[in-house]
Amino acid sequence: MLRLTLPAISLFLTLLTLTDGGSIGVNYGRIANNLPSAVKVVQLLKSNGLNRVKVYDTDPAVLHALSGTDIKVTVDLPNQQLFAAARSLSFAVAWVNRNVAAYHPHTQIEAIAVGNEVFADPGNTTKFLVPAMKNIHQALIRFNLHNQIKVSSPIALAALGNSYPSSAGSFRPELIEPVFEPMLRFLRETGSYLMVNVYPFFAYESNADVISLDYALFRQNAGVVDPGNGLRYFNLFDAQIDAVFAALSALKYNDVEIVVTETGWPSKGDNNEVGASVENAAAYNGNLVRKILTGGGTPLRPKADLTVYLFALFNENQKFGPTSERNFGLFYPDERKVYDIPFTTEGLKDYHDRPSTSPSPSTAAPATPVNPVTAPSTGNGGVSKSSAANTWCVANPDAQKEKLQVALDFACGEGGADCRPIQPGATCYDPNTLVAHASFAFNSYYQKKARAGGSCYFGGSAYVVTQEPKYGTCDFPTGY
Repeated sequence: MLRLTLPAISLFLTLLTLTDGGSIGVNYGRIANNLPSAVKVVQLLKSNGLNRVKVYDTDPAVLHALSGTDIKVTVDLPNQQLFAAARSLSFAVAWVNRNVAAYHPHTQIEAIAVGNEVFADPGNTTKFLVPAMKNIHQALIRFNLHNQIKVSSPIALAALGNSYPSSAGSFRPELIEPVFEPMLRFLRETGSYLMVNVYPFFAYESNADVISLDYALFRQNAGVVDPGNGLRYFNLFDAQIDAVFAALSALKYNDVEIVVTETGWPSKGDNNEVGASVENAAAYNGNLVRKILTGGGTPLRPKADLTVYLFALFNENQKFGPTSERNFGLFYPDERKVYDIPFTTEGLKDYHDRPSTSPSPSTAAPATPVNPVTAPSTGNGGVSKSSAANTWCVANPDAQKEKLQVALDFACGEGGADCRPIQPGATCYDPNTLVAHASFAFNSYYQKKARAGGSCYFGGSAYVVTQEPKYGTCDFPTGY
């Protein structure tokens, strides 16, 4: 019998663990004018051991370049085509024939993402989502591909009505009956999974004064105990994923699995984008890869082997929005790595997260911005920005909806704001708008913090005003 020393046993167990985990893929976006050809991109994927890729369309050059490789592909039916796919089975059949059946199986298409973050789509395409998914699946049946190719649709965390604590995760009430119930039933019946996009960066950026950077980056920390189930969380990613698992459980869909179709961290951002840096991006993505490939489930689902798609393959220079939007890439357009992290179990053997000894200026909580310009009326009440003594904190109506939702979830959860008045049927539920609800929650948090500097920031989603906000008949307190 072979006798193993303790170090040898430890090494054996480590290698065993590295062979029993989830899967890492990457999102290949192309909103840029300086990217390499699809053929070069496929070589880049292969040379880095990336064997799963998700694209946002069905570009023939890309699908042809992936032909004959072992790379599994998820393609996308754009939001703009949901209406046509929902209305007409013949359209869905033609789409599948032209964009899927024409390439499969030489190009290993394993899933179709029908739309992307449809609930946040300003085109109001939500009602077409499930009918479109069903028609695409029926089209796959026509070509006898329904057992090989799954159909789903990526949701953002903004689809949750509550995400903190994780054990109280739930979907937005107005989406449950018309969308989630039929969609989850479809996923169960077809053996598919729920696609979810999660970005701990946005939660950290909006609440860097109270969320530990180590907690956001999978580094060593004391953890946070979920008061609902007693589970301890050591990273924000797990907490966000378990909020979705809890939402599924609340609707009795515990058997529906999750695939994380987008997650990432920007390597560069504007001055107010707290935490956006090369070091933090490398730490987040590198530590996430290690967690997934070593079989790291979540506290609620410890045996879940997740498939996770990193966002994104390249920095994309034509994306709109803040600087971070153009700097989520793992690679520059010239194929150089933005930072060096592994994507395979073999690469993990030599990987070490090396935090700097001094904190980056980008990780410091910024001061509350003050702007004396009068804000325009929102239709539900107008306010003016200032820094006078008698002050309130309100949501910025121009902020991105997803950032507002993340900040609202934090304020009502970990932040300790009193959000009972904005629950259905309560005194401040109407007007039932994200800006009105976020304003009440932000102000509650701000007042509980004694209007301290930095307590009305929320990643630029809020500002201080000197006139009492007016949303319907709701009264905003000035102290607790």
